[in-house]
Amino acid sequence: MTKKLISAVAGIAMMTSVLAACSGNAGVKNETSPTQASSTPAGTPATKQYGDTGGLKLPLVNEPTTVTWMLPSNSTNIKEDKLVVQEILKRTGIKVEFQTYSPQTYQDKLKVIVASGKLPDIFDGLKPAELKKIGKQKGVVAINDYADMLPNFKKLYLEENSWVVKSYGDENGKLYTWPIYNLNRDVNHGFMYRKDIFDKLGVKEWTNTDEFYQALKKLKEAYPNSYPYASKGLVNIFKDWSYGWGLGSESYPAYYDEKDKTWKYASIQPEHKEMLDFMKKLYNEGLIDPEFLTDTQDSWTTKMTTDKSFVTWDWIGRLDLFYNQIKSKNADYNLRYANPIGPTGNVRTLPKVSDFSVTVANNKNKEAALKLLDYLTSPSGSELMTVGVEGVNFEWGKDGIPVYPELKDLPLVDISVLEDRYAMWLESAYLRPDRRSVYYKFSEKEQEAQNKILKGNKREAADPILNFTDAEISTLAELQTTLQKAAEEFNAKYVLDKKYGSEQWEEWKKNIVKKGLDAYMKVYNDAQKRYDAAK
Repeated sequence: MTKKLISAVAGIAMMTSVLAACSGNAGVKNETSPTQASSTPAGTPATKQYGDTGGLKLPLVNEPTTVTWMLPSNSTNIKEDKLVVQEILKRTGIKVEFQTYSPQTYQDKLKVIVASGKLPDIFDGLKPAELKKIGKQKGVVAINDYADMLPNFKKLYLEENSWVVKSYGDENGKLYTWPIYNLNRDVNHGFMYRKDIFDKLGVKEWTNTDEFYQALKKLKEAYPNSYPYASKGLVNIFKDWSYGWGLGSESYPAYYDEKDKTWKYASIQPEHKEMLDFMKKLYNEGLIDPEFLTDTQDSWTTKMTTDKSFVTWDWIGRLDLFYNQIKSKNADYNLRYANPIGPTGNVRTLPKVSDFSVTVANNKNKEAALKLLDYLTSPSGSELMTVGVEGVNFEWGKDGIPVYPELKDLPLVDISVLEDRYAMWLESAYLRPDRRSVYYKFSEKEQEAQNKILKGNKREAADPILNFTDAEISTLAELQTTLQKAAEEFNAKYVLDKKYGSEQWEEWKKNIVKKGLDAYMKVYNDAQKRYDAAK
């Protein structure tokens, strides 16, 4: 996952003064109750009954140990009677006390706790700059220093994805964050079209940009009061479409040009002008909703579920959600995933490795906490956290998807249900999701989306994940908002104002340079040079 630009965080100086407390025991006591630990000594054959641990021996500790874990969750009752809590204790000998806080209040609570110096054994959510600052003060653990006792971490992040340390570590090569592996679906967003309407009119799904345009024209002819393309993404439409013009990036408008190995600013590239010209053409001909930069979710939904609009860009879950919403009134409604548009005909590549800033406090429980994270990164721990315990809360269905007998009366068993009932799928505690989980159970329409993009190899190359210095982060924070706001305002004017054309485009390229563009892009290219040198 490309590193998001972050602003300088107020309060780091205050945190530094209390970091000495972080290296103590943080108020955590080891439990001594014999009922809270496995009776099997560490390293015995008991490991085998829990599947592939990646080389870890269970249980993980020789004496009863309690580890505190702070994370955001809408489930506030993650107590010791939950399946996952009981099973972790049974397998590892570690009792986990999950300290959950609402996602809406989590960051505020985290700031207070970090400032107090009494860190939980495991937690997530710190900005990279904060985390590195605390790491240098020995408040949290440099995980790669303990790699020899962490076989799953070592394999995934030091051997198979060795770029992780240089992208997420500090300038000394210390990594303070435990990544998440293989979370993302291959395809999660893209263009969608009303196949029922296309079929009715005898219009074929487009395979390129001109066919997309011609299809919208035919829709407009058949439904003159419609606007064939609708959008709820506001200014994000420029980022969403940019991948098809070879300009897409998690750091958009900054993007990496694979051809000349440099970072550029998408909003001044000739390909960007081509994209804006195409949007302008659609707008002038009434083929795109005039409210495409301001529309609300409710208004967009109404348009896409009636005969007001027929093409959009969204999350693949919408394919079935809209049908379920409208089927009683229109059983023929058929929203389908469509081919991308633009010269490249590509969509974004979702990252294989993501950074949720999961970290471990530097206290007496650090080795137990690290081993616990490593176990949850193993195939065995992966299955526990995202599928469950076979024969206890699930059985394998005929299609290879887990079935939960206790939940058979629920209309939908999704990850939020599993989180609330069993403490599965707790954010930042699923470190290597099992692809057999219900999260990856695609409907027929969603599977069609996966197949269309993967079989056609229609994904842009992923950009390098850069690692910025504190000074560079400050520069980016200072300039990013101004530059991005200027770009969004120009994009809108260019598309909506008929007077805007080549003359205004040339003036725009000059004006944005005056706002600090060169300094902004120098940060990216300097960081890229370090990235390349570290290979």
